[in-house]
Amino acid sequence: MRKQGLQLAFTGKKLYVTIMMETVGRALQALSQQDALVQSEVAGLPNGFIFCMRVGTGQPALMVMKDGDGSLRYLGAKAQAEPDLTISIKHIELAFRMLSFQESTSQAFANDRMIVDGDVSYAVRMVRVLNRLESIILPDVVAQLAVKRVDRLPFTTKVPMALKVYAGATTAFIGDQLNHLKSTMSDLSPALPLGKH
Repeated sequence: MRKQGLQLAFTGKKLYVTIMMETVGRALQALSQQDALVQSEVAGLPNGFIFCMRVGTGQPALMVMKDGDGSLRYLGAKAQAEPDLTISIKHIELAFRMLSFQESTSQAFANDRMIVDGDVSYAVRMVRVLNRLESIILPDVVAQLAVKRVDRLPFTTKVPMALKVYAGATTAFIGDQLNHLKSTMSDLSPALPLGKH
């Protein structure tokens, strides 16, 4: 019974981390199209630069790429691409603690909960981008748990920007789902029989 409870808890945490990775990936894309500070950080990355954050060596994960227009594009969790920078969180439990804001990114680094594979200067940039995202989309009381130093934004700036990020992420998600559905339907639809002449 206890084993089943632990397995259920693990499955729930993995599902939560998967959803949060998807949300963060799409939110990074939306924020990079709007926020000047994020755009200045991303400008220091080479075009085509691919960033991956994952748990262990596999899933859950997120992957974003710097496009030619200077913004980040969400590639998904299973993109077949070679990342230039990977931040790996050692275990699902640790990822859950971070993504449920029980432990900040800086604390996780300090506590050796993550492994960085790639240029450390790029990792510092991407951590600043992630911190900026959390400062914008989370209420200040939650952001203080997630980020070492919260970017203080006026309410009249923060709320509209957060809404734009959520709207952009949601729109991208719906668009991807519709494209996937359309692709699935076209694969399933049988070829039309030829009529008799």
